[in-house]
Amino acid sequence: MSESSTSIDDVVVVAFGTTTKEAFTGSAAVVKSEELEKRQVTNVAQALAGAIPGVQVTSSSGNPSSTPTVLVRGLSSISAGVTPLYVVDGVPYSGDLNLINTADIESLTVLKDAASTALYGARGANGVIMITTKRAKKGEAIVTLDAKWGVNARGTQLYDNIDDPAQYYEAYYQSLYNYYRSNGFSSYDSTIRANELLTSSNAGGLGYQVYTVPEGELFIGTNGKINPNATLGRKVTYNGQDYYLTPDDWVDEAYRTSLRQEYNVNISAANDRANFYASLGYLDNEGIVSSSSYTRYTARLRADYQAKKWLKVGANASYSHYESNYLSDESGSTGSTNIFAFANNAAPIYPVYVRDGNGNIMYDKNGLKMYDYGDGMNAGLSRPFMTNFNALQGVQLDKNLSNGNAFTGTAFADVKLFSDLTATFNIGTNLDDVRFNSMYNPYYGQFANAGGRVTVQTQRTFEINAQQLLNYSHTFAGKHRLSAMVGHEFYNQKNYVLSGTKEQMFSIGNLELNGSIVDSQGAASYTTEYNNEGYFGRVEYEFDNRIILNGSYRRDASSRFHPDHRWGNFWSASAAWLINHESWFNVDWVDMLKLKASIGSQGNDNISNFLYVDYYNIENSGGEMSVVFTTKGNEEISWETNTNINIGADFELLRGRLGGTVEYFNRKTTDMLFFFPVAPSSGYSGYYDNVGDMRNRGFEITLHGTPIQTKNFRWDLTLNMSHYKNKVTYLAPERKSTTAQGYEGYANGSYFVGEGLSYYTWYIPKYAGVDQTTGLSMWYKDVTDAEGNVTRETTTTYSEATNYLCGTALPDLYGGFSTSFQFFGVDVSASFAYQIGGLSYDSGYASGMASPYSSSAGSNLNKDILKSWTPENPSTTIPRFQYGDNTSVSTSDRFLLDASYLNISNIQVGYTLPESFTRKFGVGKLRIYLACDNVYYWSRRQGFDPRYSYSGSTNYANYSPIRTISGGINVQF
Repeated sequence: MSESSTSIDDVVVVAFGTTTKEAFTGSAAVVKSEELEKRQVTNVAQALAGAIPGVQVTSSSGNPSSTPTVLVRGLSSISAGVTPLYVVDGVPYSGDLNLINTADIESLTVLKDAASTALYGARGANGVIMITTKRAKKGEAIVTLDAKWGVNARGTQLYDNIDDPAQYYEAYYQSLYNYYRSNGFSSYDSTIRANELLTSSNAGGLGYQVYTVPEGELFIGTNGKINPNATLGRKVTYNGQDYYLTPDDWVDEAYRTSLRQEYNVNISAANDRANFYASLGYLDNEGIVSSSSYTRYTARLRADYQAKKWLKVGANASYSHYESNYLSDESGSTGSTNIFAFANNAAPIYPVYVRDGNGNIMYDKNGLKMYDYGDGMNAGLSRPFMTNFNALQGVQLDKNLSNGNAFTGTAFADVKLFSDLTATFNIGTNLDDVRFNSMYNPYYGQFANAGGRVTVQTQRTFEINAQQLLNYSHTFAGKHRLSAMVGHEFYNQKNYVLSGTKEQMFSIGNLELNGSIVDSQGAASYTTEYNNEGYFGRVEYEFDNRIILNGSYRRDASSRFHPDHRWGNFWSASAAWLINHESWFNVDWVDMLKLKASIGSQGNDNISNFLYVDYYNIENSGGEMSVVFTTKGNEEISWETNTNINIGADFELLRGRLGGTVEYFNRKTTDMLFFFPVAPSSGYSGYYDNVGDMRNRGFEITLHGTPIQTKNFRWDLTLNMSHYKNKVTYLAPERKSTTAQGYEGYANGSYFVGEGLSYYTWYIPKYAGVDQTTGLSMWYKDVTDAEGNVTRETTTTYSEATNYLCGTALPDLYGGFSTSFQFFGVDVSASFAYQIGGLSYDSGYASGMASPYSSSAGSNLNKDILKSWTPENPSTTIPRFQYGDNTSVSTSDRFLLDASYLNISNIQVGYTLPESFTRKFGVGKLRIYLACDNVYYWSRRQGFDPRYSYSGSTNYANYSPIRTISGGINVQF
């Protein structure tokens, strides 16, 4: 993509070109390199959180190699993808964003309305994020070196769970005591029986006693407190071996403080005819638990050259190599291999390690530390919690590695045919080769009996994009500027995957298939291909620098639809009025005042390939080939269409001291793709069809100001806020299986999808508190009499509870704000992200409030459990804590929590040495700085973090966000 010579502060990057801020009629927001460079992020999308109005950023994992989910102006689809299109230097990019070095980025521009995105047709419905890499500024060559070193640590607090072994035993004892009392035993008998079961390996027992209790004395007294004569630590002899039992701090053992280091160097130079930029980068980012890290090497070369007066050519090439070490289970599963489920949920009575009689950690025959798996290997004891597993050793022995190489190259040629007519040819390619190795060790865990398991997978993705553009621009009579563009674009993506799995490993050091001997699964491979082609045009008319009219059109084809329904038409129309340029507008303190409006449509083809054809699985049936029909295709499916209206105003006041944007938007999605399940007797699971509409309406406000600006002091402020309401406006009659409080729709897990409601509307029972007589949980239920009248009553039987509409997960307001100071070479800045409203389900808190039952015995408990119902405390909202009560934390609005939060995203303090001093050493600029990302976080409850998902789901077993504190130096020569 060719560039204009206009100052970058005045340029807005748009589809297939650039425009000026004043002439821009659409909706867009920009994050510049100065702001990006403050953030210590691996993935550039993470830097968007709180920085741009209308953009929500969530991440299901804090792993250094994770990629966040980005939403622009809300949810626009149910079954199709909702992520925006990324465009790097004018060419669509579907590769790994982690491979783009943030230090190479000049700006991020988020395009949000139809006027900005319609020219991307099939892929523009969810917004477009334009990534512009750096070019040299005109002048002599500049060499820049930036180096930073820092540490990573857990960025959020854990839930306020019981961490004292004595307190945990006492709480668990109370649950057993209440169990026996509820079954008719006397207080004395309940005390004896609860003591007997408390540390036994029988059902309901914890399996471990880590206190030494004087012989003949009760461990827990009749007052419910631990025996004051009991001492922590217990020596046991089992099968002739002495063991010492003492609890470990699972959190301290699981998490670590790790190193982050990053180095970037670039050289740039430009003159009247040539522009050159080259860079090298290295990042080593270790995770906060074992076996999680990300290492990346990057290189970029960008150059353009005015070869002739009529010819300008350029190229931009980048190479990335990365090595990622990640966990197989880190995004919310509470399974036995999830280290976060272990660390955050193991009771504080269990050892992490097996120790000999002297308290020393023991080693096995392979020279490995012996971890306690709760399987009898530690003094013959077994635990109900995660029996036969210990994820803390699993993450050290098991391996999940990926390493890849990516090459991205673009080239352009601008050919000036006439003074007002230019032809542009762009071509871009992206080649991404990734190799995955996963190994489950042969010694311990789920594949020990199989002698270990190794899986190897290779994946190659190749993309090519070709564009041919013809641009015309002419000004008539000094007042009438007319510009037009027509073009053609073709995009092709091919994906090749090959994988194989073997068991019975020879050595854990050999992660190749040849290091194992048993084929547990046959090798598999497949290829996918996606094509997109479009013809498009844009016309813009500007009158006297006051009135601007813009129209665009694209006819697009996608290979994801049947040939008869492959083509779609997308368009936009927009206008702007620069009031400050009117002759009658003589307001000195108004620098710029622009009203703007746009309307148009975009398509969404972000679905799986070939949903229009029938799917069959080829399977092995007793040594014979069989073909199994799985999914029925629908030749009629086509585009989801997003119609977008945007109305707004841009303003700059007081010579740039105050400015901002106010916008209203209305996004309507029609012909949404739905999956229609069918009866199993049909022989297939279901089919897709275009039946459903959805709407998002809202507003966005951006303000920036400079309250103080003197020769030696400057103070800047920014604020952005966004609000929208989501509503499902139409559902197919076939999907209206349920009526909830007058709304027709269907239940989808804990949500109700109904006409007139937000998509993420909670549909669960309502908690009615505690029965003050029995201490049992109560829920509301609707009772219908013979005349059809409905009354609301309470019940202590969960299965009788009625589901109600309980509000939406979507926030009322979200955004960010920042402040910065500059004085005498010192710079200080801070940025914040916030959310107000919305309801998230606090599953982590619910887990800590659960009464023990079966295998959940031995899970940790939240300290609020100590406030549960007793005859002496009947007015609490927390039910009686009793073993075997498997409905005490059943899904209800008891665990819905206000999802408001405030996060200090980044703080940076720097000092730039005076040039008069650095020039003596041949240094043009030298700055030293300290930076902290994910500084602190507030929410409604300790441990509760609604940032993991925009759907309102949370989980205590996620990889925690990382806090990074670094020091750095930036030098220019």
